[in-house]
Amino acid sequence: MDVVDTWTGALAATLRRAYHYSQQGFADRLGVSSRAVAKWDACPTMQQDPETQQILDVHLWQAPDHVKARFSYLLQQQATPTPQPAAPAQEWTDDDMNRREMLRLFTMAGAVIATPQASQALDIDRIANRTTRPDAETVTQYETLNTHLWQVFMLASTKRKVYPLVQDHLATLVDALQRSTTETTHRRLCTLAGDLFQLAGEIHFDGNAYTDAAHCYTLAASASKEAGAYDLWACAMTRHAFIGVYERQHANAAPMLELAATLARRGDSSLSTRHWVAAVRAETLAGLGDFDGCQRALDEAEQVRSLTGQIHNGGWLRFDGSRLPEERGTCYITLRRPDLAETVLTDALTHNLTTRRRGGVLVDLAALGIQRCDHDQLLDYGRAAVDLARRTGSGVIGQKLRGLKSQMANLPREARIAALSQDIDDLATAS
Repeated sequence: MDVVDTWTGALAATLRRAYHYSQQGFADRLGVSSRAVAKWDACPTMQQDPETQQILDVHLWQAPDHVKARFSYLLQQQATPTPQPAAPAQEWTDDDMNRREMLRLFTMAGAVIATPQASQALDIDRIANRTTRPDAETVTQYETLNTHLWQVFMLASTKRKVYPLVQDHLATLVDALQRSTTETTHRRLCTLAGDLFQLAGEIHFDGNAYTDAAHCYTLAASASKEAGAYDLWACAMTRHAFIGVYERQHANAAPMLELAATLARRGDSSLSTRHWVAAVRAETLAGLGDFDGCQRALDEAEQVRSLTGQIHNGGWLRFDGSRLPEERGTCYITLRRPDLAETVLTDALTHNLTTRRRGGVLVDLAALGIQRCDHDQLLDYGRAAVDLARRTGSGVIGQKLRGLKSQMANLPREARIAALSQDIDDLATAS
């Protein structure tokens, strides 16, 4: 392939990803600073200086054919002012390259977490030219970035847009784990990996990729175990179990939540971990039809209000009791107790909820309309939830709407209900 006339940040970042390098690994390979590589990712239109362009040209010239083919496509896109069809590799659902990269990270992370003393044996070619080791200051910077990524995830209207950033940082953490030399550094990095794999799982979960989410939560649990971080470990297991709760596999979720509760009791009693586990257990017990057990679990979750100080971190642990009204409402809907559900759900809707939470409450209120044979309530709240799912692309709301549709199966086939059912089907097609 001929040399590139002008190397933009987007082209440089694409070359890095095609070689499966982390930002630090690519910087080491090129002999530039990691800050420069980070700027390429952050500034797609940024142009490189002549010396850097020459280095990048050499790496592109040596690249395998499939990398060169991808670059040919990108260069054509840059040169053509009219919109072009998106490359298949950039689609969320069909992105084979991103999926392979994440699976590669799963494999490597599992190895370096389980065998820290042997991690230097992995990826010899990349390690050979590297002399730096992750020091305490670098790990602290990684911690800051983890926190920032959770914040971006919480604020993003479309969660999948955060995924490339998370995947890049996961690659950096796996790379750092390979180079860690002390037990303290290894444990800190394992904690960060357990944290970020949970975030990756949340993104997959929101995109209805439940198997990928489960893989992420499994690695998060393994990393947390290696770090000796019981609260982090309990949260990873709770998220994993919640997939079963969400898919109404309550009998499968129950034993995992029992283990999560055991881990949480070994954690920090000033944190809200054990109360969050109790809240998810309440949903599980509701699904199993255990009203009394559900009430006891909800009461245990309510005890979070007696905690003082910093009870969560806003990332992998966010439970503060503010969601309990809607979670209690969901339990009562599942238990078919509309008399108890309506008050808490209506009150929850008046609060400042995130998009996913508001969508969940809207669907529950629509389901309440089915239980009360109030078709106007079903349609009003169901349409509002559909509109929210369309605007945000949230797979979580879409999944709840599909559950609502199954509950609509025995309703009279009037035109308005049929239209809502079709709208829900259209959401699944669009995703």
